[in-house]
Amino acid sequence: MEAETAGEPESASQLAGVPDSFQRLWTPHRMVYIDGQDKPADSSVQECPFCRAPARDDADGLVVHRGAEAYVVMNLYPYSPGHVMVCPYRHVSDYTDLNESETVEVATLTQQAMRVIRTVSGPDGFNLGMNQGAVAGAGIQAHLHQHIVPRWSGDANFLPVIAQTRALPQLLGDARALLAAEFARIADH
Repeated sequence: MEAETAGEPESASQLAGVPDSFQRLWTPHRMVYIDGQDKPADSSVQECPFCRAPARDDADGLVVHRGAEAYVVMNLYPYSPGHVMVCPYRHVSDYTDLNESETVEVATLTQQAMRVIRTVSGPDGFNLGMNQGAVAGAGIQAHLHQHIVPRWSGDANFLPVIAQTRALPQLLGDARALLAAEFARIADH
């Protein structure tokens, strides 16, 4: 039997299921995103998840709030709990292609989502952004969407850097229910 080098096991298969000093957080549910399963194969409305979501009931489509020309939806692969997106209903890819009323509603819903998230979960700050094109990081390029990502002091730990993993303490459905209830509450006032 050959000697192991630098304390490494003889084969990678020896790591599977063998107790050691490492704690592992397995996130196999993210493989559908990595493999592109939820990304449209083409840019058609039929393939677009942002066109399909508002056609479903709110809980199934992860819709938090509906406006006249845009809606707020949970991110299926969130960076943090409460990560939502504002999407126009119209299938449009570029911010400059929004008409004036769509632009106003996307901005207004972004502000409203920030207020709702502050009330529901009290973040210390936010990341806001639109990724336009693949080179800018757009996972779904065909349909414009504005990210609203709540942030807390110390939430960016070693997991994203070392393990390309994010630990999320709240289930997507639970976060959607809390945010939807607060949107409904403020709409009644």
